[in-house]
Amino acid sequence: MRKTLPLLLCDFYKAVHSEQYPKGLTKLVSYLTPRMTRIKKENKLIIFTLQSFIKQYLIEYFNENFFEKDEQDVVDEYNRVLSYTLGAGTYTDDKIRELHRLGYLPLEIKAIAEGTMVPIKVPMIEISNTHPDFAWVVNTIETLMSCSLWHPMISANVGYKYRMIVNQFYDISVDDSVPRNRALGDFSMRGQESLESATRSSAAFCLSFLNTATVPSIIYLENYYNCDCTKEDVAFGAISTEHSVMCSNIAIDGDEITMYRRLLTETYPNNSFSVVSDSYDHWNIVDNVLPKLKKEILGHNGTMLIRGDSGDPVKIITETVFRLWKTFGGTTNSKGFKVLDSHIKALYGDSITPQRATEIYEILIANGFACNNVALGVGSFSMQCLEEDGKLSPFTRDTFGIAVKATYEEIGEVSHMIFKNPKTDTGNFKKSQKGLCRVFKDENGDITYEDGFDKNTFPYEKENILECVFKDGEMVKEYSLSEIRNRLHAETGGF
Repeated sequence: MRKTLPLLLCDFYKAVHSEQYPKGLTKLVSYLTPRMTRIKKENKLIIFTLQSFIKQYLIEYFNENFFEKDEQDVVDEYNRVLSYTLGAGTYTDDKIRELHRLGYLPLEIKAIAEGTMVPIKVPMIEISNTHPDFAWVVNTIETLMSCSLWHPMISANVGYKYRMIVNQFYDISVDDSVPRNRALGDFSMRGQESLESATRSSAAFCLSFLNTATVPSIIYLENYYNCDCTKEDVAFGAISTEHSVMCSNIAIDGDEITMYRRLLTETYPNNSFSVVSDSYDHWNIVDNVLPKLKKEILGHNGTMLIRGDSGDPVKIITETVFRLWKTFGGTTNSKGFKVLDSHIKALYGDSITPQRATEIYEILIANGFACNNVALGVGSFSMQCLEEDGKLSPFTRDTFGIAVKATYEEIGEVSHMIFKNPKTDTGNFKKSQKGLCRVFKDENGDITYEDGFDKNTFPYEKENILECVFKDGEMVKEYSLSEIRNRLHAETGGF
């Protein structure tokens, strides 16, 4: 199967813009900016997956499917596709030959450090050409960059939102020694748009939590963020049953207790695991089956998590904790809250929205229970949609108005400002920056920017936190997963 040429990983109109730019164009500069927010109380967006995008597409994919291919084969394929879809004579292929002969991608990308929470309207990524003959390449990669980055950056925000909820309620009710990065897990893979979307989204969620059901996210982070799951905490999975397992065993055993006993004493005597408990009657399991297994549970070398999977998640998981306490008891922690015996815990595997997580924790605290009595799962709904004021708002590129816009050009030695400012833009979010931009921290430590510069007026001597990360086909600066996590959580107690 042929791979799509990297210069065809775009909207159709990108293929003809090189012929539309002003004659003699030698320099083009564009910025990726979150221009607005459609989410209440969220006015920042976490920058993430730029490094993986660069490595995966601008280096690996371009090298393997363009620069290392035969020049004529590349040109023939480019013409084959466009001549039959756009039409012969609507584009030129000389630029393809010239870029192939150059042998590298003549771009420089500068960016704010990954893991930074970037305020709305502040440019987070700058793209420019490094060779005067290839200014057209700058915005040719816009489409690919945009569709690759917006979703994982929003997923990073989603993870951070849940982490702030955990931090808030753990501060009140949980011993400080209990890790907060294990409180929630990503259960969203099967409900994502694609394997790639699920992988990137989960990798972004793992900036705030260590638990994920998405196995490929771990390899993704290892490949692109300088980490190793055999040497550090990248992310963890969990042993869990599902309904097919429970129902098929019950069909043979004739009861449910046999399977629970087998899991505790034969299958996982030395491992923690979760077991789905509502294939037939969740409360029968909690009130009748588990008490009969009290000896096996307390003698088990691990924790068994009882996972409800239907009904009202808030009621199911909080009531489960209360009933488990009556059977198994526990201890009181340093903050005066009840903690279940370490051999038993409650879990709800998905359907946990920020509102439900908050309500669950509030109910537990109101009844004297620590919030770490429960483990919660975030499913695909919360990774792709937000509920506010009783309305559902799906996440899209426009949730934060993410766009790449050209703001500066040079024709030989002459500089020109480029900007858009539509009069019909009543929301005032499509107005772009103008000229070259400097991004810096103000006297209060807040990230801001100033624009309107050209190559002669740019204040090179002043701070600019847009740092070069990629130039002429190679990474210039890289970040590790641990660096990104530490940066993101530096002001809230650490990862």
